[in-house]
Amino acid sequence: MVKAKARAVDGPDKGFREAEITRRDLDQHDVLIEIKFAGICHSDIHTAHGEWGEVNYPLVPGHEIAGIVTEVGPDVTKYKVGDRVGVGCMVDSCGECENCQKGEEQYCNKGNIPTYAGVDKYGEPTQGGYSTHIVVTEGFVVQIPDNIALDAAAPLLCAGITTYSPLNRWEAGPGKKVAVVGLGGLGHVAVKIAHAMGAEVTVLSQTLNKKEDGLKFGAKEYYATREPETFEKLANTFDLIINTVSAKIDVGAYINLLALDGTMVNVGAPAEPLSVHVMSLIGRRRSFAGSMIGGIRETQEMLNFCAEHNIAPDIEVISADEIDTAYKRVLGSDVKYRFVIDTSTM
Repeated sequence: MVKAKARAVDGPDKGFREAEITRRDLDQHDVLIEIKFAGICHSDIHTAHGEWGEVNYPLVPGHEIAGIVTEVGPDVTKYKVGDRVGVGCMVDSCGECENCQKGEEQYCNKGNIPTYAGVDKYGEPTQGGYSTHIVVTEGFVVQIPDNIALDAAAPLLCAGITTYSPLNRWEAGPGKKVAVVGLGGLGHVAVKIAHAMGAEVTVLSQTLNKKEDGLKFGAKEYYATREPETFEKLANTFDLIINTVSAKIDVGAYINLLALDGTMVNVGAPAEPLSVHVMSLIGRRRSFAGSMIGGIRETQEMLNFCAEHNIAPDIEVISADEIDTAYKRVLGSDVKYRFVIDTSTM
């Protein structure tokens, strides 16, 4: 077993503390990864604060993991010591159900095993990437291309695949008008990916404070949603809207921005329920959908796409002692655009 240094939280109102956790001995298909960087996702905050249901504390969050393989099990064929690899939001699934067989492990009918706040097949609680080491079965590890720096790669394991998957699924590309709601950790990556796919991209943000950044990332237009005329001017415009915000919004107002057969996809996951007036869908055959990360095959596809198009998130690297401050800044929208923990500071 490997003793890993970590940062853990003991309750919804507690700060992070130094901890030591034990990683299991390698099974036949396991990979031991020395974590170099771990991104901070809004999901980490929701979970650490107990906003998504009961949590088995102490908790080590983190599902945006980039590192180096340091040991492999005897039957591992995909990776070798020294490989640059990543781990995202899940570390296992049943592998047998229809969805798993399709490469959609995130929708495993028996429930995938999350990187943290879950229970693995050995009956042990899973602990995430705010740590120095992790053991993961090789089927849930992805290769990080050489031209993506490890610190920038980390957020792609959640923010990247969370936005790439619906853009891919709903065929963002040339001739398509795509709107991205929110220019935060998810939104800024969505803009970069949609632009690289060839779509015409518009950012819908509360204010124009980040307009210069949005246009730099590839948006053609940028509108403030606090201005009522925005919703009048853009009515019936977009083929696809990706909503990245994890807060309650007026869904109907945004659905009215969809063109005929347009789709609004929620990837942000607010704690509060969202209501939809069905007539706003019926009138123009619109759809309101949700999307949750992507399968392992699609995650690798996303990394390769980002490498090909030189896409990387804008990050701020922090030490492990700054996690509590980073959480507060995320909640205050004071980050451009993703915090990444340097795990050597554990």
